[in-house]
Formats: sequence, C-alpha cells, structure tokens
Amino acid sequence: MKKLSLLPLIFAVNGVVLSQTTVPGLIGQGTGYHTITTAVPFLTITPDSRSAALGDAGVATSADVNSAYWNSAKMVFNEKKWGMGLSYTPWLAKIINDMHIAYLAGYYKISRVQTVSASLKYFDMGEVDLRSSTNEPLGIHNPRDAAFDISYSRLLTENLSIGGTIRYIQSNLIGSATNGTDAKPGKSVAVDLGVYYTKPMVSNNSVLSLGASVSNIGSKISYTDANSKNFIPANLRLGGAYKIDVGGMNSFTFVLDFNKLLVPSPTDTLIQKTLLSSIFESFGDAQGGFREEMHEIMSSLGVEYWYNNMFAGRVGYFNEAIDKGNRKYLTFGVGIKKNQFGLDIAYMAPINKRENALAETLRLTLHFIPNLKETEETVNQ
Repeated sequence: MKKLSLLPLIFAVNGVVLSQTTVPGLIGQGTGYHTITTAVPFLTITPDSRSAALGDAGVATSADVNSAYWNSAKMVFNEKKWGMGLSYTPWLAKIINDMHIAYLAGYYKISRVQTVSASLKYFDMGEVDLRSSTNEPLGIHNPRDAAFDISYSRLLTENLSIGGTIRYIQSNLIGSATNGTDAKPGKSVAVDLGVYYTKPMVSNNSVLSLGASVSNIGSKISYTDANSKNFIPANLRLGGAYKIDVGGMNSFTFVLDFNKLLVPSPTDTLIQKTLLSSIFESFGDAQGGFREEMHEIMSSLGVEYWYNNMFAGRVGYFNEAIDKGNRKYLTFGVGIKKNQFGLDIAYMAPINKRENALAETLRLTLHFIPNLKETEETVNQ
C-alpha cells in the first residue's frame, strides 16, 4: 500500500501541515493561475457513473436513483416506487492505490407528487504521513470526508417540480496529531435547492428538460478554532437536456450543463466575509474583471444513446479555463439494465498534453429498482 506524505491540496492548520506534492494537471498551479479553492472539495466530485460519462453533466437529465446529487427536484419524476444505488470510484489511481470515493443513494415515492431520498458520500484518502511546519513527523493518519444527505422533491404541475436537500458534512483531515494545536474534525451543515422542468413533445417523440440547482449553501468549516474557517464549495448549476426517440427502439439525449462556484476569489479579508455576501461577490470579484469571471464558468457536454431501454452508450466532454484549473477531459461510458438491476461504467480521459493524475479514472455504479409493473399501482394511489 502506497503512502503519501504530500497531497495535491496544501492544508495548513496553525503549524500542522497536511500537504501533497503538486500533481501536474490535478489542480491549476503556477504563475498565472487564479484557481478558487475551498474546504471539502470532495463534495464537487461526480459520484455516479452515468453523469460522469456525460462530462459531469446531470442537472437536467432524466431522473434516476442518483438524481438528488445533481438536482433534488428531479427525484419526483422517477417512475418506480423506490430504488437504490451504490457507486465506487478509485480516485487518483495513477499515483496511489488506497484512495476511493463511495456513494450510496436511495429514494422512495411517498405519493405521485412527493418523493424523499437519502444518500451517503464517503471519501477515503488513504494513509498519509503527517508533518509539522518544521517537517517533524507526526505519525500516520487516514484522512477521510463524509456527507450525509436527506432530500425532498415535490411536483408543482405535471411538468414542473422543486426540491431541497439538507446535508451534514464531516471532514477529518489531520486527526489529533497537532504539534501543540487543538485540531478536530471539521463539521458543517448545508442545503441545496433545485427546480426542474420537463415537457414531452408529442409531435416528434422528444422531451425537453431544463434544470437549475444551487448546492452546498452552508456554514464555513474549521479544523481548529473559530478564527480559522474555510468556505465550502457553494455551487450554481444550470443546464438542459433534449431527448429524441428514433425508430421506436433507439433514443438519443443531448445534455449541456454550466457550472460556477459561488465562492469569492482569495483575498486577505476572505475570512471575514459572510456566506451571503461571498455568494453575491463571487459574480464580480475576479482580478481580471468580466473576462475572468466568464472563465470561472465550467461547461459539460454529453450525449446518451439507449437501445430498447436496455443498453446505453455515453460520451461527454468537460471544460475548465486554463487559469481556473485547466481540467479538460473526454468521458466515455456504457450501461445495461436487466429486470430490476443495472450497471453503469464510466471512464475519464484527460486531453491535456502533460501527464495528468486524473487519467484513467474509472467509476462503477450498481442500481436496484423494482419492476415498474409491480409498483405502478402503489405509486398512483
């Protein structure tokens, strides 16, 4: 088992340093980069294989068992009474073999117009060597993050729904190895809000869907005292999806998402900024003005093909500006459904010329959803 003494994100807490070597292509670093950083960045990592294969797009795609992560409003459009899924991602597998993300999700339709869901996201960062600011060894630690969500979705009209999520976050980065400082796991509570609109077009057997979601709106997180707090990755996502049936057994869905962190650019006074002021300021505080603000918007494109609602093929592209992190990658995936069970697989292929730690990222998702025939009567009660 490999051990990391240095991690891709530098984290310092009053003399106790948990850091990593700079991994080319993982995060924008170096002269000219204005990368926005936050605590608990694992919250922004795509957990499920379907959306991962679509270039990390999912705010307006059709509802599935993992919908609450992308847009809680979609959950009520699930056709079946209940479902559950488990996703697994070996993370940064090119440089370490004991780091992974696991995601367990499930939903239940209370009635035709109401759905609740719950999920647990767990990020295990493997074993690391903790060192102080003077490079003194502080022992081996297993940093890990977790988030537990409860979501609710309600149908307003036959085509429009809203949803919300409450999230509890715990981040244990450095344990109690403190070199004289009282370190502790960071904790925070956050909420998501979403809206979803979907409209079948009878004339050409197509469906147009639009979605919007704000996520991780919550308190700052601290690993020591109240004077040392960090923003969590508040986020705005807007997108659309257009599905068209071709020849009865074939369908194509074209997906486009735009995504922006609602976190202010780093400044000396960042720690004094409140949650609401920081969200509004994030739209106009970039050093390079309006042009740089536009660079903060990430885009995701994807195409999903289904044959007979049993076999799926997916391809996508994710783009981030060079000065904001320079993540650019193609994604591919396949899916299969048989009776109550399904399996989705996604693969990431960065297109940056230099070596990239995200290359060859593989995701697996298993889901179990009872047959529609067995649940229709219950759902329509």
